[in-house]
Amino acid sequence: MTLKAVRFLLNNDPVTLENLEPNLTVLQYLREQAFSTGTKEGCASGDCGACTVVVAQLNKDKTALNYKAINACISFVGTLHGKQLLSVEHLKQGATLHPVQQAFVDHHGSQCGFCTPGFVMSTFALHKQTPTPNREQVLTALAGNLCRCTGYRSIVDAALTTSELIESDSFTQQYQQTVAQLRAIHDLPGAELTHKQHQYYAPKNISQLAEKLMANPQATLVAGATDLALSVTQNLARIEDLVYLGDVAQLQEIEEAAGYIRIGAAVPYSEFTPLLAAQYPELGEMITRLGSRQIRNVGTLGGNIANASPIGDMAPTLIALGAKISLQLGDVERKIALEDFFLGYKKTALKAGEFIKNIYLPKAQSGQTLKVYKISKRIDDDISAVLAAFFIELKDNQVTQLRIAFGGMAATPKRALACEAALLNKTFTLDNISAAQQALSHDFQPLSDVRASDNYRMQVAQNLLKKCYLEYQNSNIATRVVNYA
Repeated sequence: MTLKAVRFLLNNDPVTLENLEPNLTVLQYLREQAFSTGTKEGCASGDCGACTVVVAQLNKDKTALNYKAINACISFVGTLHGKQLLSVEHLKQGATLHPVQQAFVDHHGSQCGFCTPGFVMSTFALHKQTPTPNREQVLTALAGNLCRCTGYRSIVDAALTTSELIESDSFTQQYQQTVAQLRAIHDLPGAELTHKQHQYYAPKNISQLAEKLMANPQATLVAGATDLALSVTQNLARIEDLVYLGDVAQLQEIEEAAGYIRIGAAVPYSEFTPLLAAQYPELGEMITRLGSRQIRNVGTLGGNIANASPIGDMAPTLIALGAKISLQLGDVERKIALEDFFLGYKKTALKAGEFIKNIYLPKAQSGQTLKVYKISKRIDDDISAVLAAFFIELKDNQVTQLRIAFGGMAATPKRALACEAALLNKTFTLDNISAAQQALSHDFQPLSDVRASDNYRMQVAQNLLKKCYLEYQNSNIATRVVNYA
């Protein structure tokens, strides 16, 4: 059973959308139907942050709200079901500005003003989750918002000084009412939109999802839409049949077991990153460079893997860790190594009607090291030219376990098997590293494109292997010095 409509709160007003184009973005809805034009379109690709809005959604036990900044330009309107949507127009507190807005005025955080609503909404979301953020937290929250004319110092100063009054704003006063309204929507059947030949369907459990895909294996799965939506906003495509995974309860689970971590395919990055960062700090650091806060609030691990991009950042890292994934077709589930999932450029082991259910990562063990390096033109919110991941275990300076994987070096995320063979069961020395560097030319024949030439990619890959070795040696020296002292 489904609800042939999408229901959500626009600020405090209940909204029901029926017979609406499922390819409509939240930005288009706000500007063209709700006539809330404070939210701007800058890039239509989730890069500039001018379109930033905030959604408040129930936590897993449906007792509290999580406020998240998202890019309205690449979010489909159907994903609003069961959430509260807030744009810059909704912040004003009666006749006065919201404390966040007033801080931007006081600190001269706006010049032309085009990007300002996005900055304000990112700051609002930050303060709702972290009432007194430090400078690092502010910079992370605003990394997905670009300004061409004001300069970031005044903006950062504004974001650092808004916490005194925000805890008593109208959203806090109406908090329990909002929770109750969203809970009532949550208890309704899954949402559905139909317009002409286009359909949107949001199953609420695995059985409904599996049944839908068995009946229509050509349907397009969508979770965060951080890549898929670009086909609509940039290429002007229209997707006929969208199936949204964000409401499937079983795909939102995170489990920490004795030897592994299980992450549901539709869990957003912002929710599972703290757990992974505690196990593998370098992986946590790399994820902070994977898109912006807005992207990580909706983007999912399952979507990153299923997209099968040769320059995706997570896949080579997970391959190096020896991750596995579970796939489900109907009521049959199977588990495979992630490295066996990628068959060719944008080609995977998924069968018609099959979907990714869970990702399994081994927990960190003593004596094991993970090194991850992302090479891109910008530090934040940029696509990799090369992503290198090295998983190493040494005993008495002998390489006893080793997995090396790269992104950006081939048509798929891929292990460097010849490079591994040059090091495995050998002494971890610079001479053997040099031999392994040469072996990389047998593993990869990278292409030249707008991000890097083939020669650059190969040289970088070889240099990163040496960098990994030198960092490992230096860390051991530092440990020995500390122990000696």
